[in-house]
This record gives sequence, structure tokens and C-alpha cells, in this order.
Amino acid sequence: MSSMFKSIKQGLTEAIEYERGNLPARVDRMVVSVLHTYSRDKVKEIRLRQKMTQRLFAEALGVSVKTVEAWESGKNIPSGCASRMLELLDRDSGLLEKYSIVALS
Repeated sequence: MSSMFKSIKQGLTEAIEYERGNLPARVDRMVVSVLHTYSRDKVKEIRLRQKMTQRLFAEALGVSVKTVEAWESGKNIPSGCASRMLELLDRDSGLLEKYSIVALS
């Protein structure tokens, strides 16, 4: 028997045994980390660690300058995707360069 045939036969045998209740289901579980809330001071700290103006930071994150201004003044807080991006930047300051989102010229 070829190795491919053996692999297919084994998979079908396991599927039959599973349907009969003789094999436990394999379950992979994932846990998503809590979405952090970033204060105005923390947003500014992350931006300054990137050595960016509000304009450049906004452009790198894909938001408006007014959005970054609102975050840093405390009028609004980052939510959803922006919070995840801030978390990634907080963990890895070189992330934007690593993925060619920004480049030194």
C-alpha cells in the first residue's frame, strides 16, 4: 500500500470510530487577551517612543490627526483595532519599521 492510501485509510477509520463514539473529539481552544484601555498619557507615551508627531502617528495608524489629538487630550479613548495596534506598539516599538509601515529616510 502506498503511504497516501494508508493515511487516507487511517483518517477514514478514525472518522468512523469517532462517529461510533469510540474516539474523543479533539478540541483546540483559544483565549483572546483582554482589550486594554489606553489613557491619554499612555497614548502619548507610545507615540513619543515612536519619535513621531501626532500627524505622522495618525498616518501610520490610519486615523485622522484629530483622532490622535482627541486621544491625547482625553476627549476620546482608542477602541477596537486602534487599541490592539497600540498594544502591539507598546510591546514592540520597532513594529512599524519591521513591517515597512514607516521607514527612516
